[in-house]
Amino acid sequence: MYSLLLAVIYLSFISLGLPDALLGSAWPTMYLEFGVPVSYAGIVSTVISAGTVVSAFFSDRVTRAIGPGRVTAISVGVTALALAGFSWSRSYWPLLLWAVPYGLGAGSVDAALNNYVALHYKSRHMSWLHCMWGIGASLGPYIMGWALSGGRGWPAGYQAVALLQAGLTAILFVTLPLWKKRAAPGADPGEAAPAAPISKAKLISLPGAKAMLLSFLCYQAVEATAGLWASSYLVMHRGVGEAEAANFASLFYLGITAGRALGGFLTMKLRDDDMIRLGQGVLLCGLVLVILPLGTGWTLAGLVLAGLGCAPIYPAIIHSTPEHFGPGLSQSMIGLEMSCAYIGNIAAPPLFGLIANHVDVELLPWYLLGITLVMAVSHETVVRRCRR
Repeated sequence: MYSLLLAVIYLSFISLGLPDALLGSAWPTMYLEFGVPVSYAGIVSTVISAGTVVSAFFSDRVTRAIGPGRVTAISVGVTALALAGFSWSRSYWPLLLWAVPYGLGAGSVDAALNNYVALHYKSRHMSWLHCMWGIGASLGPYIMGWALSGGRGWPAGYQAVALLQAGLTAILFVTLPLWKKRAAPGADPGEAAPAAPISKAKLISLPGAKAMLLSFLCYQAVEATAGLWASSYLVMHRGVGEAEAANFASLFYLGITAGRALGGFLTMKLRDDDMIRLGQGVLLCGLVLVILPLGTGWTLAGLVLAGLGCAPIYPAIIHSTPEHFGPGLSQSMIGLEMSCAYIGNIAAPPLFGLIANHVDVELLPWYLLGITLVMAVSHETVVRRCRR
């Protein structure tokens, strides 16, 4: 039964990734239709991320109250409704209203599933879990590109993803009994979680906690900013067509997906911290390729390489949390990590939107490079302070 449950969890993570790149892929068309500045994508992204921060912050309490299975099913259903709302929007401001349930639906399920897999499954399962997210995130731009190139318009892209989410919601409710089974025979989840959630102040005071949270914030800032602005960078700086750019932007997520599939095997030889270092090095190489004036082909190769570099970082940080801070604190700590990650979502993309508006979208790879260097320094601080 634990294998069937893992398949359901994987399917849930495909669903979690599907909407993540839709806004960035559709925005070069949407902002012209709505008559708003290009930087307004950052406001929508901020509202979504604010919802995820709130839901992730309280995810430990919600998950303890109703269980990870129900959290997942309800959250996916809320997200499906929000995506349908996006497709019904005919002006900019309704997007902000629908962005609220979109964000609230994403945060709790992200924290609940990540902690469940970190406790009950191996590092390779965590890497493949996030590979499933990459599949969803890669499919999202293709769905939007299909809608745009076929003359159906961006609302059709959102409607298609909303229908997929609604179907998954039904599957999740039907399979709720699976969550009552043990996750994996022989798995050692470690010490039991505390009876009551630990205070956030105590969590933050743990050795290495602040550096871990900053490292995660920086990672998510890189991923979210690249996902949101890659299409606009290709259109406005490289002269790529809008529908073509929506498809090309998915190369970043394809790199993440392929890297996580490969990373599942590498984790059999490398520890989580080594996987993070490897990913950061490859990410830096990819960004350098995007920066160098070598032509569009090399830029696209750089996007793929940057995605490959991002691939192991997120799952390795999550899977290392019980090791660094103890299994009993992992649900609370991962919830806090998710909140900080989404703060990166809130702050980094709109900040670059201002840069794109008032300076030049050409600065995107330099912006990502600076954040990546901060992430690398923060991670080394975690390793040093959490060493037992």
